[in-house]
Amino acid sequence: MFNNFFGGNSRELPYTEITPQQADQKRQSSEQVVVVDVREPYEYSEGHIPGSKLAPLGQLTQHLNELGTKEQELIVVCRSGGRSSQAARQLASLGYKKISNLSGGMMAWMRAGLPSER
Repeated sequence: MFNNFFGGNSRELPYTEITPQQADQKRQSSEQVVVVDVREPYEYSEGHIPGSKLAPLGQLTQHLNELGTKEQELIVVCRSGGRSSQAARQLASLGYKKISNLSGGMMAWMRAGLPSER
């Protein structure tokens, strides 16, 4: 939508943007959803979504075997949403079909008061 408005490419994103509340609901309602945290290990250790898998953006392709099949539903998260949108594009280019990017990342997740663990 914004691309069309600003005269950019009209191609849709290869992933969906979701709110922290939507991500939490998906995570709790389905054991099939994999939350992929693409931050660095030190960021992950400071607090992450319970059950999430650490796959730093620069090493994402080395962690593909942990994500399941390309039909697997994935929620990608980082600190604020930038790295996770890059990771979502990368995963889409590798053939993953059900990808959601957590809008606002862990900062938004924490602001929403959703559970995290260390």
